[in-house]
Amino acid sequence: MRREIVITNNGGWRTMSFGEDGPAQRAEAAEQGSTAMRLNQLPADGPASSPGGTSKLVSTPAEKNAAAGTIDNELLTSTKKAGNHADEANTGAVGALSGWATAGALKKLQTTWDGQVKTLLGRLSKERDGLRGAVGTLSGTDTARRAEIYGVKTPSAFDGYQ
Repeated sequence: MRREIVITNNGGWRTMSFGEDGPAQRAEAAEQGSTAMRLNQLPADGPASSPGGTSKLVSTPAEKNAAAGTIDNELLTSTKKAGNHADEANTGAVGALSGWATAGALKKLQTTWDGQVKTLLGRLSKERDGLRGAVGTLSGTDTARRAEIYGVKTPSAFDGYQ
């Protein structure tokens, strides 16, 4: 059993096949213009990315801070205001319907509502804090990588002249 390695050059890409039918595989690869395996190469137009993707970051620290500010100044404030408004209206209805079974149901409803508003406020606060934390984490990682890169020193003939 004889094995043959065939390397052909098709359109700038090299293909390699293994097998006993070396000449037949070489001819087939030449006919098809096979580019099934590409190693150690990047596309000519830049870094590799996923189909339809880009090689740029999707958001910037400024955008993350702006989103955190929107949560803090608009969403949290509006949610608290809406929660308090519902509490006031519900409290008035409970007072007007005292002695009725509906008043008890409205009290239970208010307790559930208050719990949901509290959960939503907590979730919004975590999202805001996550956005602000991501800014610090990404900036810290970038700074650390730069320090590591600058810390790598290659020997030079000029080192003795510093």
